[in-house]
Amino acid sequence: MSEPIEKQMKHRFRGFLPVVIDIETGGFNAATDAVLEIAATFFTLTEHGHLAVSHSIARNVDPFEGANLEPSALEFTGIDPENPLREAVPEAIALGDIFSEVRREVKDKGCTRAILVGHNAHFDAGFLNAAAERCDIKRNPFHPFSHFDTSTLAGLAYGHTVLAQACKRAEIEFSNSEAHSADYDAQKNRRIIRRHCESLAGFRRVDMACNRAHRSRLAQPDNSLSISSSASTSSSISFSSSN
Repeated sequence: MSEPIEKQMKHRFRGFLPVVIDIETGGFNAATDAVLEIAATFFTLTEHGHLAVSHSIARNVDPFEGANLEPSALEFTGIDPENPLREAVPEAIALGDIFSEVRREVKDKGCTRAILVGHNAHFDAGFLNAAAERCDIKRNPFHPFSHFDTSTLAGLAYGHTVLAQACKRAEIEFSNSEAHSADYDAQKNRRIIRRHCESLAGFRRVDMACNRAHRSRLAQPDNSLSISSSASTSSSISFSSSN
């Protein structure tokens, strides 16, 4: 009996479940600056083994007590932490919701733990881990130091590390007016890694075909090279082309 397709994800990434995380913040210092938005996007596998989006979860977050909010960061993201329409929740609730969904997906996919996918992934991982520590969350479902960085992938595949430019070169629609929302950026990050995985799969199929052809040629006798020994101790090698 074949394994259900949803369980085959564990074979694709060595037991890890890739989860795209994007975090919008009030600055660059994970220890002192506020987490303002967090979004997670999950994958599933199609019957052909390609990555497809399963679903997403996003939360607006209240700054923790004493959090620093850099005016330049707020201007850049366009987030107003005081806006009541954000319906923001405390960090502990936001992370609890995200982590619970990650753990459920890890279990359902038969994986051992999640691995964070992010654009400049060390940034999001730093804020995620700092927030988890502040909230005294003991069971962080993400790998503590390994990440999939779409900035690196985009630089290698498309020659640009900026998300907007990488999307443009990958022919992925990108709106500057919607950018710097955690949910929107997470959606674009998942398309970058999906496109990259599809490209690698294509390269791998071509490489496998070339290897098969090469092995086939090696297995065939080469009639263009004949070796004959003379009666003397010397040997002669003659090259002839067959018709």
